[in-house]
Amino acid sequence: MKDLQVRVLENAPLAAGVYKMTFALPERVDGISCGKFVNLSVGDGAHLLRRPIAVCAHEGERVTVCYQVKGEGTRLLSQKAAGDVLSCLLPLGNGFSLTGQQRSVALVGGGVGVFPMISVLREFEGSGKAFYSFMGFRTKAAVCMEEVISALSVHAAIVTDDGSYGAKSNAVEAFFAAGIRPDVILSCGPAPMLRALKAGLAARGMNVPCYVSLEERMGCGIGACLVCVCKRSDGHNARVCKDGPVFEIGEVEL
Repeated sequence: MKDLQVRVLENAPLAAGVYKMTFALPERVDGISCGKFVNLSVGDGAHLLRRPIAVCAHEGERVTVCYQVKGEGTRLLSQKAAGDVLSCLLPLGNGFSLTGQQRSVALVGGGVGVFPMISVLREFEGSGKAFYSFMGFRTKAAVCMEEVISALSVHAAIVTDDGSYGAKSNAVEAFFAAGIRPDVILSCGPAPMLRALKAGLAARGMNVPCYVSLEERMGCGIGACLVCVCKRSDGHNARVCKDGPVFEIGEVEL
């Protein structure tokens, strides 16, 4: 983990209310991988807390993140231009991993949760694994990166809540409708989506390893402030930023 000053290379709209930013690191940073995240400043002294954003892609000293404009902080972030310098703490959290025996992989992503799924596709490109991708968006205007998803998946379903693009469905429904039984499931999205995935697996008796990345508000990003605490299934607490954000689906209460 390093605290660095990074230089913005690109920051542009990707879809309705969603931006894609690529920035350059001043030095090599080890340990950046799919499912991990960065804590990025918004470049304004009035907003002291940095924003946690999942890694979407990384290559050498270049890192790409995608984020949704939801409040004042991300609005300010969306105004940054090439050449601007921001403070960034990275890499943070525990990401996704795949074993050699897990050859068939289902990816279930909803909303901004599609971007960690895309990071998995990119990181394991050429690995010989078969990816079945199920990505859900609110509307046609929110659909993005379909080309990447389709190119790196043996099967890709893009659905929308209102049916304005693809089938009228959500990522979880699309996954179960496909009738596949993968070696492992990786997922990221809002809590209701993850709860539906957990309930659906139980209802169908699918004893398939499933790992989910939780979306939570965060403060420090390193486990000190306890803002992002969630409940484990055994009654104990877990810090999403430090112990996660990736957990086995039965390990945490959703």
